[in-house]
Amino acid sequence: MTHRNWLTAGVMCAMIVVAAGAYFYSERPTSADSRAMVLPVDPTPLVVATKNGDRSFSIEIADTDPEREAGLMFRQDMADDHGMLFVFEMQQQVNFWMQNTPMPLDLIFIGQDGKVRAVKHGEPQSQAIISPGVPVRFVLELKSGTAARNGIEYGDLVRHPAVGTISGPGVRPADNGDAPNSGGG
Repeated sequence: MTHRNWLTAGVMCAMIVVAAGAYFYSERPTSADSRAMVLPVDPTPLVVATKNGDRSFSIEIADTDPEREAGLMFRQDMADDHGMLFVFEMQQQVNFWMQNTPMPLDLIFIGQDGKVRAVKHGEPQSQAIISPGVPVRFVLELKSGTAARNGIEYGDLVRHPAVGTISGPGVRPADNGDAPNSGGG
């Protein structure tokens, strides 16, 4: 009788674990789901210091491989003052593309020191590679035209707790982000 109770309890625990896993997995769609991934909005606004003043954005932070892979895929629209910040473990050459992304985007490539290294435009549904040509640690994606409307350009400073400084973790000593790197990302 005791053996049967343990067996029943074990089966019930396994069913609960499987059900909980299915629920949580279904709540975080990936790029394979053909649904937009929506991450929590960070409570601290990201600020870009431009020559015309500070520009503030609410952001979602993609800082894991699955989150960076899904990004803004399948997202149909977002507010003009909203974006997604991609955070990489270390400064490196990165490549983006817009496959499965229906809205045009500005991609703002940011170095370890928080300075904008490049501003590129992404065409919807394109497989063309978008790269800054220099190692970066962060990429901010905004609605197309947002960078130009807000005067965001090379050299502007990005401030947010997720954006470190040149002496912070994740930067190789010889990698200051000023010279092109032929490595992949």
